[in-house]
Amino acid sequence: MKFEDLLHETGGFGRFQILILVILCLPRINLPMHFLLHNFIAATPSHHCAIPHQEAFVNLTMEEVLLISIPRESDGTFSSCEMFSQPQFHLLLNSSLQSENKSIIQRCQHGWVYDHSQLTSTISTQWDLVCEHRGLNQATATFFFIGVTMGAVVFGYLSDRFGRKTMLLLSLVCSVVFGMLSAASVSYSMLAITRTLTGVALSGVSLIVLPLAMEWVDIQHRTFTGILSSIFWSVGNMLLAMVAYLVREWHWLLVAVTGPCLLSIVCLWWVPESARWLIAKGKMKQAHRHLLKCARMNRRKDFAQLFPSFRLSQALTRMATDKKPGGSYFYISLFRTPVLRKISLCSGVVWFGVSFSYYGMSLNLTGFGLNIYLSQFVFGVIEIPAKMIMYVLVNRVGRRQSQAWTLILTGLCIGANIVIPKPFTSLRSVVAIMGKGFSEAAFTTVYLYTSELYPTILRQNGMGYTSFVARLGGALAPLVFLLDEVWRSLPEVTYCSVAVCSGAVAFLLPETLNMCLPEGIEDVE
Repeated sequence: MKFEDLLHETGGFGRFQILILVILCLPRINLPMHFLLHNFIAATPSHHCAIPHQEAFVNLTMEEVLLISIPRESDGTFSSCEMFSQPQFHLLLNSSLQSENKSIIQRCQHGWVYDHSQLTSTISTQWDLVCEHRGLNQATATFFFIGVTMGAVVFGYLSDRFGRKTMLLLSLVCSVVFGMLSAASVSYSMLAITRTLTGVALSGVSLIVLPLAMEWVDIQHRTFTGILSSIFWSVGNMLLAMVAYLVREWHWLLVAVTGPCLLSIVCLWWVPESARWLIAKGKMKQAHRHLLKCARMNRRKDFAQLFPSFRLSQALTRMATDKKPGGSYFYISLFRTPVLRKISLCSGVVWFGVSFSYYGMSLNLTGFGLNIYLSQFVFGVIEIPAKMIMYVLVNRVGRRQSQAWTLILTGLCIGANIVIPKPFTSLRSVVAIMGKGFSEAAFTTVYLYTSELYPTILRQNGMGYTSFVARLGGALAPLVFLLDEVWRSLPEVTYCSVAVCSGAVAFLLPETLNMCLPEGIEDVE
């Protein structure tokens, strides 16, 4: 007897599973509010050099003061990083006479003045992370994803060793602690450290929530579970836009997005440990208790009669014995056998491409043509129909084809916007929205697909490894924006190439549509 057969006898998918999904969707909503928070706490409003002795120009308007103090860029806007060493009063007579003498132009000497009409306070305005310090601003997202990368390794192993629920609770508690410390940061160094630690903690939430839900549902509802969990990520995307619109001071915004973790901690009390994991670890009594509770909630009163205590215990013991649970597994186990090795190498490449292209688009709201709040909301909205379509596609054409083509189409949309001329803003916006939809569809598929590729005894190790590789992509994505100083289109060319190549690699993975979740390594081999 397989676990799926036993789960079917408890009701398969009933009130017990619905309760688990509802509770686990709470932390799922909270995740993008942290993962994409960089768009708001590190946003850089328009700015120019601070002008010394401005009180001496009492007879001039602000526009005239800027005209004689700040050189113009080629597009006619005032420079953000340069100023005249001396006021150029002759420009008041003819503003078109921009001086060709570069010696009178210097870098900002007295700080910057920021436009606070949209953003009251960000880390850019608080610590002047602009111009030559622009890299430090982008690095805050990289620090966070480095933390997520480290957390993927730690929590992937620990959740297979000590259980899904225990590690999920630990990661939520740590997320609250480090999130609040981030909000209280008094220096850039403190923020960088606490955001890195927040990334470590939130990685556990990202890694555990979906597999814990998947291990309690039957084959017929696995796709539904994966898509539903992903839809709540999009809901979090939209909520982030609304919360950031209402809370425009970065310290309080961090508090606002961290607070919901407390509700998740309380609600986790009603979520049981994974019965699959308990059986794989030989903990029969706990698995027995949770299965009986599942049957009672699903109103399968005949379950206790069909499987009295002694018979159920025998069935569970037989499952555990068949799967040889006593062995100790670590990440190296993912590469010891031929099929698992191929799965791990290919899925690593796919996860890197998915994350790299997704965050490359998601962290570039200013290039969308709308204000950052509306862009964030639209990007969240477009993800939902993309996921609805994926719900049909992954069940019709399969996981492998869906994964490969969504990634390839993401890359083609990014590439299309390289060649579409800048004046065609409407067309560029439509292509960008389509690319974002394909990108989210690829992310939705990869979570579902990967959780089906690995056996129960290695599932969290597999998710930890792939999440580690994905977060490397997420950490590198914001830094690639800095390549525009080499060539303006180089970031887009990089995102496009990685997405298309990783999509091609997805064709090498095995199909998992309508197949039982593998319990042991021999099931995969």
